[in-house]
Amino acid sequence: MKHQIREQIHRAIQSAFGIDFGLEKIRVDYPPEGKGDFATNVALLLTKEVGKIPMEVAEKIKNIIQSSAFPSRQQVAEIPQSQAFFEKIEVAKPGFINFYLSKEALQLEVEKINEEKNNFGNSKIGQGKKIHLDFVSANPTGPVHIGNARGGPLGDTLAKVLEKVGYKPYREYYVNDAGNQIEILGHSILGDEKSQYNGNYISEVRKKLKVYSEKVRPFPSDSPAVGIPQGRTLNVRKIGEEAVGVIMKEIIKSSMEKFGIRFDNYFSEKKLQESGKVDEVINILKEKGFLYEKEGALWFKSTKFGDDKDRVVVKSNGEKTYFGSDIAYHKEKLDRGFDKLIDIWGADHHGEVKRTKGALEALGYKDKLDVILTQFVRVLKGGKEVKMSKRAGTYVSIDDLIDEAGCDATRFFFLMYSPDTHMNFDMDLAREKSEKNPVYYVQYAHARICSILRKAENPKLSLGDIPRLSLEKLHLKERALIFELSKFPDLVEEISQNYAVHHLPQYAIGLADKFHSFYDECRVIDENNLELTVARLETVKAAQIVLAEVLRLMGISAPEKM
Repeated sequence: MKHQIREQIHRAIQSAFGIDFGLEKIRVDYPPEGKGDFATNVALLLTKEVGKIPMEVAEKIKNIIQSSAFPSRQQVAEIPQSQAFFEKIEVAKPGFINFYLSKEALQLEVEKINEEKNNFGNSKIGQGKKIHLDFVSANPTGPVHIGNARGGPLGDTLAKVLEKVGYKPYREYYVNDAGNQIEILGHSILGDEKSQYNGNYISEVRKKLKVYSEKVRPFPSDSPAVGIPQGRTLNVRKIGEEAVGVIMKEIIKSSMEKFGIRFDNYFSEKKLQESGKVDEVINILKEKGFLYEKEGALWFKSTKFGDDKDRVVVKSNGEKTYFGSDIAYHKEKLDRGFDKLIDIWGADHHGEVKRTKGALEALGYKDKLDVILTQFVRVLKGGKEVKMSKRAGTYVSIDDLIDEAGCDATRFFFLMYSPDTHMNFDMDLAREKSEKNPVYYVQYAHARICSILRKAENPKLSLGDIPRLSLEKLHLKERALIFELSKFPDLVEEISQNYAVHHLPQYAIGLADKFHSFYDECRVIDENNLELTVARLETVKAAQIVLAEVLRLMGISAPEKM
């Protein structure tokens, strides 16, 4: 609705003042309670351009919108332009314009939801543009811990939102299988003095490596490696690479499936390096004058792009740095035809943002990359922080969290907070079956709606056309619920542009609030008043559709019974 109202304001400005005031400059917001359903400050912005005081400008815009002819239902639904859409329009000092939706408009919104069902909120603003999302991408040297996993529901939900508004999202997991950590993993499998990775998973992986089959090792495969069979030489890196294959297949991919996250591709850094594309991008940057030699190493001029110092892409020993591979990976993504790249990284990667964007700008891809940083997660149980995981060794794995709290609660809690804030995951709250638990509260609203609709399965209670007369008696709580439902398309569109996925669970909680409040005060099924019953059942059905779609976008189940 915001977009529709902005368009009407834009036309009124053209009609009143003969100027083409940019549509993108017009803001339509939800005002404080009692100040209307929507409000705009556009009159304050126009003062200098038209040479009139804000109140006069606001009155002019208001009068033009109010004087429009009575539209058809299709016009009301697509471009509001009359008193049929607005119950009233008010001008408030110092020049705000407040809009109050009419009962007709609200009625049409309920009809629209019930006609479009889960397509409600769909749009084509993405115009089929291809968006690449890189998220989670934890090192393949052990289980995914909660820090990496926080980006999982965020990336997965963002992809679903982008898809809903017409983009073509592609989910990818970047496998860092080419760095020094692979040799460290090999040493950890051997259990020698260079071992760094601990946890039960190491012995589990060791059992599944071909190099540690009974034919090769006469001692128990589940014990730490205390030596190599006489006459044999084992390639530590090869051991690490084989271990990565096992970890990716049986631990990481399994965890992602358990978390309800699907990737379109798992992209190997090792294969990227073997393809020669890292050398290729280094040569391009060298030709463009963005690399220089110093102390035997090759440096990228990242200070030209706001970084605090220049960065090495090739070490003095000829080895490519992770940054060098990362530049090549981002170029490779764009070469595949993606229009935009969105990376979701942990907060410890904040220093890489400017240098990576700078490298892409140097290659001619300015403003093609957006980066979302996720802050740290603490798990609290009994008011105390949980620090250890036997399986992972030194941290809480996502599997541990899902096993204790459940997938729905884990996803909801991770999504509830803006990614740029630290979060405490309250295990006790996540497991509580009461209204205190936000995911339980929202799911209970959906289950309650389904219960009402089951009770309404009666031949006398047709879910056909809404009796328009009944909306003349629209209860305030019912009106509030319908208006909350009407916000959904705007919310989805805004998230597709600002990536603020945490607004979805906040909306779900608010919608559940509005429904519970409506249900507590408004009797839905009343066989002595079928007209009102049918109208309210339509509202309830619309609420079920929207709430189920919000939960679907978040990757959370919508139970019909609880």
